[in-house]
Amino acid sequence: MNDTETHQLTTDQAGREASGAHEYGRYLEEFEVGAIYKHWPAKTVTEADDHLFCLLTMNHHPLHINDVYASASQQGRNVVVGPLVYSLAVGMTVSDVSGKAIANLATEELSHPNPVFHGDTLYCESEVLEVRPSQSKPDRGIVKVHTRVFKQTGELVADFKRAVLVPRDPSAIEAAEGAVD
Repeated sequence: MNDTETHQLTTDQAGREASGAHEYGRYLEEFEVGAIYKHWPAKTVTEADDHLFCLLTMNHHPLHINDVYASASQQGRNVVVGPLVYSLAVGMTVSDVSGKAIANLATEELSHPNPVFHGDTLYCESEVLEVRPSQSKPDRGIVKVHTRVFKQTGELVADFKRAVLVPRDPSAIEAAEGAVD
C-alpha cells in the first residue's frame, strides 16, 4: 500500500466519529427541549470579512465599506453588515444543531438589536424550543432553536429562531419497529 491508500481522505461522518473525532450534529433523539448549547469557537469579525461579504453579496452601502461616510454616521465608524452576522451565527451553530440536517426549513424573528463593528468577537448560544417527529416520514423530525449572538461586551447583537429537519437515530427507528412487530 502506498501513502495515498493509507491516508485516504474520507467524508464518511460515522467513520470520522468512530475515530474519536467530535460528533458533528445530532439526531432528533439527542435534542431536549430547554437544552442550551454554547457554540464554539467564537469569531472575531475583521474588516476584510465584512468587506468581502459586502462585495460578494453586492451590498455596497457606504456604512459598511466607506470609512469616511461611516465616520459621519451616528455610529461614527463602519458597521458590520447584518446578514454577515446572521450567517456567522448559523455557521457557528452547525456542529451542535444542524450538522446532520436534511434541510434548514425556516428562520423567524431575526433581529439585530445592537451593532457589530470591525474587531468585535461574536459568541453564540442556542436554546432548544421544540423537538417533534415528522408525522409523514418516520425517519426524521423537526427541531426548533432560539439562537442568540453576543459580542465580547455581553451585548446582544442578533437573535433568531430556526427550524431544522434532522434525521432520527437509526437505532431508535429499529427499536420502535421491533416493538411494533
